[in-house]
Amino acid sequence: MRSVRTLATAAAVGAMILTFGGCGSSDDNKSSNGGATFTPPDLPMKKSLGKGEGAVSILAWAGYAEKEWVTPFEKATGCKATVKYFNTSDDAVNLIKSGDYDVVSASGDASLRMIAAGSVEPVNTDLVPNYKDVYPFLKDRPWNSVNGQMYGIPHGYGANLLMWNKKDVNPAPTDWSVVFGPDAAKYKGKVTAYDSPIYIADAALYLMNTKPDLKIKDPYALDQKQLDAAVALLKEQKKNVGEYWSDYAKEQSAFETGDTVVGTTWQVIASAVDPKKADVEAILPDSGSTGWSDTWMVATKSKHKNCAYLWMNDIISPKANAAVAQYFGESPSNPKACEFAAKGFCDTYHAGDAAYAAKIHYWNTPTAACLDGRKNVKCTDYQQWTQAWTEVKG
Repeated sequence: MRSVRTLATAAAVGAMILTFGGCGSSDDNKSSNGGATFTPPDLPMKKSLGKGEGAVSILAWAGYAEKEWVTPFEKATGCKATVKYFNTSDDAVNLIKSGDYDVVSASGDASLRMIAAGSVEPVNTDLVPNYKDVYPFLKDRPWNSVNGQMYGIPHGYGANLLMWNKKDVNPAPTDWSVVFGPDAAKYKGKVTAYDSPIYIADAALYLMNTKPDLKIKDPYALDQKQLDAAVALLKEQKKNVGEYWSDYAKEQSAFETGDTVVGTTWQVIASAVDPKKADVEAILPDSGSTGWSDTWMVATKSKHKNCAYLWMNDIISPKANAAVAQYFGESPSNPKACEFAAKGFCDTYHAGDAAYAAKIHYWNTPTAACLDGRKNVKCTDYQQWTQAWTEVKG
C-alpha cells in the first residue's frame, strides 16, 4: 500500500449529505444480499459495447490505477488512460460531477451519494465478462446497487482489524472491549483509533453488541440518542488514546516504537510491522468490524463509455486484480486473482472467505433517512457525524 485512504473531510461534506428515503441497511451479516431501495434518477444503461474510443479518464484512490497494470490495459485495448488520484471520498463525489472523468473507484461512503446525484449511471454487468467471476457476497449490496440494479463493479474489500503487541497486551484480546471497555485504561496513552468521522460506526458497532437497550441495528443508522451514546463512548475512549491515525506508515511506526500497543488497523499494516521491533497480532473479532468494499462506476457524463467498460472488465481480470490487491493491501474481488497473487497472500487477506466477509459492516454514508429501514424516526447524517467527531477530538 503506497497511499492510504482517508474519509470525508468536514469542509466539503455538508453540501453532499443524502436525503433520500428508505435505503437498505449496510448490515447484511445475517441476511441475504440486497441493494438500497430508494428511487434514483432515471438514467439509461448502456445496452451494447462498441469499439473503444481510444481514451479513458480514470478517477481513483491512490494505488488503484498504477502503470504496472494500466500500461498492459492500454496496449490490449487501445484506450490511452489518464489517471487522477483523489484523497477523500468527498473529493471523488465533487470531481465526478465535472464531466472530466469516465470511471471512478468509489468507497461505500461515496457510492450512494453519486447514484442519488445522478453522477453515475446503472452498469450493464453483461458487458463486463469478468463480472461473472466476482465473489457473490460482493454483488447486489447496499453500497453498489439500488432496487436490484448494479451501479458498479466490485473491485476489492477489507476489514478494519484489532491489533495488539503481544508483549504488552495480556491476556490476548478477543473483542473490541480492549479499546472501548474498562480494560482500555490498562493501556492508557497507548491505544490508537482511526481518525475519521466514520470511526463513530466502530463505537456504534460495539454498542450494538453490548448495549441492546439502544436498539442499534446498523452502525451507520443512528438516531440522535444512539449517536449521543456512541459519542459518549468515544469521549471516554479518548482518555486512553495516545494517537489517532489516518496515515498507515505512522501507525506502523507507532507500533514498532512502542508508542502504541493496541487499536484499530488494516491487514496491510499488520503485515508491514517489523517483527524484530514489535510482535503483533491482528484479528477480526467474532463480534464483527467495520470495513470497506470499493466499486468501479461509470460517470453519467463520460465521453468514453466503451473504454470505461473495458477498464472495469480489465481491472477485475485475474492478473490485474491480483496486482492491485497486493499493491493496495486488500482482498481481490475475483477469486481467480489468487492464482496470480504471491503465495499466501489470499489466505492472509481471507480472500473469498464468506464467513469472514459476513462479519464486516462495510462503510456506508449515514443519512437522515435511516439506513436500517426505520420510518418513524430521523437518523443523523454525515454532517452531524462530522460535527460529532470534531467534538470527540476536542
